[in-house]
Amino acid sequence: MNKNKDVGEEQSAALMADVARLAGVAISTVSRALANPGRVNEKTRTRINAAAKQLGYTPNAMARGLRVGKSNTIMIILPGSPYYGASQIIPQVLQSINKSLIQEGYNLMIANLDREEASERHILNLAFGGTVRGVIIFSSKLPEVDGRSPAGAGLPIVSMLFDMSNAGVPSVVTNDREAIRDATTELIRLGHRRFLYIAGPRGNYHDVERYAGVLEALGAGGLSEDALSISGGDLEYQHGFETGIRAVDDFTKLDVRPTAVIATSDDMAISFMSRIQHAGFAVPGDLSIVSFDGSPVCEFCSPPLSTIKQPVEEMGRAAVDLLLGAIDQRQEAAKVRTVIPSKLILRESIGSAKS
Repeated sequence: MNKNKDVGEEQSAALMADVARLAGVAISTVSRALANPGRVNEKTRTRINAAAKQLGYTPNAMARGLRVGKSNTIMIILPGSPYYGASQIIPQVLQSINKSLIQEGYNLMIANLDREEASERHILNLAFGGTVRGVIIFSSKLPEVDGRSPAGAGLPIVSMLFDMSNAGVPSVVTNDREAIRDATTELIRLGHRRFLYIAGPRGNYHDVERYAGVLEALGAGGLSEDALSISGGDLEYQHGFETGIRAVDDFTKLDVRPTAVIATSDDMAISFMSRIQHAGFAVPGDLSIVSFDGSPVCEFCSPPLSTIKQPVEEMGRAAVDLLLGAIDQRQEAAKVRTVIPSKLILRESIGSAKS
C-alpha cells in the first residue's frame, strides 16, 4: 500500500464505486463519463449524473490527479457565439490569448456558454474531468449546475472583462467607468448639455459601470440626470445593431432632442449613425456620437466614429499570465483585480454643440 496516497483520493475512489453501483455501471464507465463525456451515451451519462448528485459526489481529487502534469489545455468560456457584430472584440481577445498560450506550450479550447443546462453541464464535466488545466471566463458569471461550478473543481480560474474579484476570482478588466466619464466630460467641454445614452442589457456589468461613468461626468459638469435620455437597456437586443436602430426612433420622438449620443458599443453607434443621417441629421453638425469598444471598422465609418478602444490584446496577455502563474505557482497570491485602461480615440463624429 502506498502510504503517501492522498486520503481524499481514496475517499474519491470509494465514492466513485458507490456512484457506479447506484447507476448500475462499471467504475470505468463512471470515470469515462466524468473525464470524457462524449464517449458515454446520453442515457448512461444521465444515470451517472443523477447518482453522483444523489450521493453528493464531486470528483475534485480525481480531477486533480488527472490534471497534474498531463493536460496542457486551457478552456475559455465565452458568453455566446464568437461573432459579435462589427466590434469583433471576442475574436481579437481569442487571438491574443491563443498567441500567448502557444508561446507557453498550451492549447486553447473554446466553450460557448448559452446558459442552457446541457451546455453548462458539459462545460462542468470538462472542468471536473481533468480535460483542462485552467479556465478563462469571458464577460460572464461562472456556470453552475446542481451546485457545481468550475470553482469547485480545483482549477485555476481568471475572469476577463467581468469583475469577480469580490468572489476571490482574479479578474482582468478595463476602466469602463472612468473611460466613458472622460468621453462624456469631453462632450460637455464642447458645449453639449443634452445627451442620449444607448444602453446595453439591463444589469449587465459593463452597462452598470458605463452608465455610472456618464452620470459622474454630468454631476461634475453641473448637470442633472434630466440632461440624459435613455434608449435600449433590454436583454433581447443586447449590444447589437438592432438597439442602435431602435434608438433612432426613440431619439426622433423626444420633445427636446439631445445634441450628443453615447453608445455602449460600436455596433449600436454604427447603426444609429447610419440611420440618423438618412433621417436628415448631420453628424457632427446636429449630433455628436461616441461609442465603446474601439473596433477597427470605426475608422472607416462616415464620418469616422469616435470610440473608446478596449485594450483587448493587453488584457488577453494579462489573463494568460495570471492563469499560468497560478498553474505553475510562480506567485504565492495572484493580484485579485488587474485594471488595464481603455483609450478615447477622437474622430470626426464629435464636434462642438450647435449654438
